[in-house]
Amino acid sequence: MARPREFDPSQVLEQATRVFWARGFEHASLDDLCGATGLNRSSLYAAFGDKRNLYLQSLARYEEGSVERIRKVFEGKPVRQGLQDFLDGLIDSIVAGRGRRGCFIGNCAAEMARLDRTAAARVKQSLARIEESFYAALTRGGVPQARARARFITAAVQGLRLVGKANPDRGALEDIAAQLIHCLDH
Repeated sequence: MARPREFDPSQVLEQATRVFWARGFEHASLDDLCGATGLNRSSLYAAFGDKRNLYLQSLARYEEGSVERIRKVFEGKPVRQGLQDFLDGLIDSIVAGRGRRGCFIGNCAAEMARLDRTAAARVKQSLARIEESFYAALTRGGVPQARARARFITAAVQGLRLVGKANPDRGALEDIAAQLIHCLDH
């Protein structure tokens, strides 16, 4: 009879996500992952498979969190206010240092997607779900050309996060965000 798991898989996945997000796939060692999760290698492998599978599961978890954050920030608000609140939170995170890691999805696209078809498909799906979240909010708000604008917002948010990794200057980031908000007017 197999012993029951003595850990919360969701909590372990959260810790692994933090490691991969901060270090990337190549630079996250098994020792880093074991240290962060509190599991030994055999328990980690038994629960999640290999390092690549754990990375892909971490990326899926990050995607879910991103989609949920977008949904919540627009809930019960006019579109402009929802987008402003989303961008303000993102900029606050970047300036405070927590957001200097960039976007885990964007990081995966840069590191793995060109070499790994499964990772590329995961990035594509993640970006599509994020776009869909913005699209739903824009549609509810009656914004014209909602699909095109949702695509633009998705791309612009990726760019904002990338710029924030290299230049966490609040003024520069707020200038970018203001132009992004401006896209709702045209």
